[in-house]
Amino acid sequence: MGQKINPLGFRLGATQGHHSLWFAQPQNYSEGLQEDQKIRDWIKNYVQKNIQISSGVEGIACIKIQKRIDLIQVIIYMGFPKLLLEGKGGPRRIEELQIDVQKEINCVNRKLNIALTRITNPYGHPNILAEFIAGQLKNRVSFRKAMKKAIELTEQAGTKGIQVQIAGRIDGKEIARVEWIREGRVPLQTIRAKIDYCSYAVGTIYGVLGIKIWIFVDEEA
Repeated sequence: MGQKINPLGFRLGATQGHHSLWFAQPQNYSEGLQEDQKIRDWIKNYVQKNIQISSGVEGIACIKIQKRIDLIQVIIYMGFPKLLLEGKGGPRRIEELQIDVQKEINCVNRKLNIALTRITNPYGHPNILAEFIAGQLKNRVSFRKAMKKAIELTEQAGTKGIQVQIAGRIDGKEIARVEWIREGRVPLQTIRAKIDYCSYAVGTIYGVLGIKIWIFVDEEA
């Protein structure tokens, strides 16, 4: 059996950086980790509730957190920030989100700052692509059609290769199976190859399906 490793953790320090940057004493480390998770979950839930979803894609690529003694800086990388800022009360949503997160994590002596950053090629990011496939599967679109459409969108974003895998009771079949498709090059063993990866669970009427996406962005010399 092949031994699998998370492609992001495998490349830390080479082509991949941490999504959370802060320092803590060993006894306080777990608290900081839980705080990060709370911030990310709260932001995702808020976006789900308030966004004008038309395509079924929330568009959050990743949430980066930087902490200092007196400041928590949160940067939300979104493919479609307009969806969050449009409509009634749109411009005030970031302030509202800041206040809500501050209450949730109870940061008394620290200031929380949330910033939105737009990604130029949204469908070149695995999280946004996984949300797109999940939306298609929920709407009973054939899994092969959804995978091929996702690959088309990624090719338009100018990536070098993509691999998509869906596992579970696909199309409501009794026995769970794994289906995958690859287009272009995806060199998982090459550390200098910049590979974006995500795993995403989607609840359908037949059960939970797991989506995994590897995108080969570029190779560093």
